[in-house]
Amino acid sequence: MPNKKTTVAFSGTEEQEEALRKVIEEMKEEKGALMPILQKAQDIYGYLPKKVMKIISDETQIPMEKIYGVATFYSQFTLNPKGKYRISVCLGTACYVKGSGDIYNKLMEKLGIVGGECTPDGKFSLDACRCVGACGLAPVMMINDEVYGRLTVDDIDDILAKYE
Repeated sequence: MPNKKTTVAFSGTEEQEEALRKVIEEMKEEKGALMPILQKAQDIYGYLPKKVMKIISDETQIPMEKIYGVATFYSQFTLNPKGKYRISVCLGTACYVKGSGDIYNKLMEKLGIVGGECTPDGKFSLDACRCVGACGLAPVMMINDEVYGRLTVDDIDDILAKYE
């Protein structure tokens, strides 16, 4: 299992920064603007990297600590980029008792990342979820919108090969 934090280099564009600054300018004087600004920023970049939060802080005069606190408190926000292929393994009760924990561990080992991270090439990200509503197919994982059910650890290599 990986023990070192895997990071993907921030690669924002001038167009994205321009769009972010426009959003901030339009909203910063409104009461309670931080949440909508963070939502728009995540829409623009796909996640909330430190550099983006710093721009928001500088432009709104809201301390970084407060921005970070909001971004980490609400589950809708992510501080890590998502991969081209977003893998989500159900760790809800039905899936877990049928082995989804082992599948999740195998994916971490195979991809060299832990939950919430993205592979350095930006291809895969891995997350756990609590239920995808397919308990009859337990254990289940999703890659983007594709559902894979009745999984075993031995299925992982063949499934990942489809996305290589």
